[in-house]
Amino acid sequence: MEAKFTISDAFKASWKCVKSQIWVLAGLLIGYTILSLILSLLTGPTLGSRVGEIVITIINFAIACIFSLGYIKNMFQTLDGEEPQFSAYGQESRKIIKYFLAEILFSVILIIGLALLIIPGIYLALRLQFFTAFIVEDNAGIIESFKRSWAITKGQCLPLFWVLLIQIGIIIVGLILFIIGIFVAIPVIYIMYCYIFRKLVALETTTAIETQNQEETSHE
Repeated sequence: MEAKFTISDAFKASWKCVKSQIWVLAGLLIGYTILSLILSLLTGPTLGSRVGEIVITIINFAIACIFSLGYIKNMFQTLDGEEPQFSAYGQESRKIIKYFLAEILFSVILIIGLALLIIPGIYLALRLQFFTAFIVEDNAGIIESFKRSWAITKGQCLPLFWVLLIQIGIIIVGLILFIIGIFVAIPVIYIMYCYIFRKLVALETTTAIETQNQEETSHE
C-alpha cells in the first residue's frame, strides 16, 4: 500500500519546527536530563535502604512519564505554530496512571513479540507506537489508544520502518556531534513522530468520510 506520508516532508517539517523553537525544546530536554541525574545521585545514599530505592525509582518513573506526555504535547503545540508551554506538563500529568498502564502493556507486547524471533516485535512496535499520541491528543483510553494506533498504521509498516531507521541515524549523528547534538536530534525525532501521527489520522478520517459517502450514494 502506498505511504500516507513522505519521509522527506516529515523530516523537513520537523526540522523547520525544531529550528523555530530550538532553545525551548532543547532547554526542556536538558532540564529533564539534569533532573534525572540529580535523582540518580540521590539514589546513592538510599542504596542501603530497600524502601529508599523503591521510592526513588517510583519518583524517577513518574517524572519520566510526565515528561514524555508533556514533551509530546509541546511537540503538537510547536507543529501548530505555538510556543511550547510548560503548563502542558501539569495538564498531561492527570493522565499519568493511564499512560503508565499503557506503557506496561506496550512493553509486555513487545517482549512477547521480540521473543518470537524479533520480527513480530518490530511489527507490533510499528503498529502500536502511536498509542501515546492518542492519549495526549484525544485523551483516549488504554485499549482505545492501541486500537486506533493499529487502525491508522494499517498498510504503513514499510514506510514506518524506514522512518525508524532514519530516526536511529539521526540519533547516531546527534551523538557524534559532541553529544550536544542529541539535544537537537531528540526533538527532531519527536516532531517527526507527531507529524506522521497527524498525517495518518487525517488521511484515515478522509478515507472514512469517502467510504461513508460512497455507501450513502449506493443506497440512494
